[in-house]
Amino acid sequence: MRQLQHPRHPPSKWLLCALLLAYLGTCQASKKHKAEDPPHQLCFSQEELQGGSRDILQHFVGKNLRWDRYSSVTLVKHLEALQKESRQRRQKRHQGQGCPNLQIQPSSRSDYNERSISPWRYRIDVDENRYPQKLAFAECLCSGCIDVETGSETSNLNSVPVEQTMMVLRRKPCTHLSGAFTFELDYIKVPVGCTCVLPKY
Repeated sequence: MRQLQHPRHPPSKWLLCALLLAYLGTCQASKKHKAEDPPHQLCFSQEELQGGSRDILQHFVGKNLRWDRYSSVTLVKHLEALQKESRQRRQKRHQGQGCPNLQIQPSSRSDYNERSISPWRYRIDVDENRYPQKLAFAECLCSGCIDVETGSETSNLNSVPVEQTMMVLRRKPCTHLSGAFTFELDYIKVPVGCTCVLPKY
């Protein structure tokens, strides 16, 4: 007698759901594993940085960036030359220097920082883990501003620094290579001068 064959039942909905969940779980695990992988780092030894540091740094910022267009960079050599020429005289003059009295009559001085009613001076900020390592930072000499009629400081206005955003490189140790370094882009605010503003009340 010929046996009747029962038709095959299609897979149950529960089985399909289980297979789909298993597949999604595998995808999530794969994505998580990729996200946890450390990013690729370009690492350089101390000898490489000393030998070809300029080419290495340009690799991170591109060939079009020129730091010498920033006044905070170009002023460094000028300030170092002044310090070298008259170190003792400049140290004595700068000790305890506060807000100066403004000469009302026309001055032969051409530097804005000395002719401004919100005068400032420069100091060289040094950071060995930053490039450029040396930057000229402006420091306001007055908390108020100079009254153009009296030549003395007045509290009717406040002196505040004027800041310029500048891109720099930060030197950091490589995570997977001992004794080697890499660089990361960073943006800092560099004080380049001072100006007068109304006080806050």
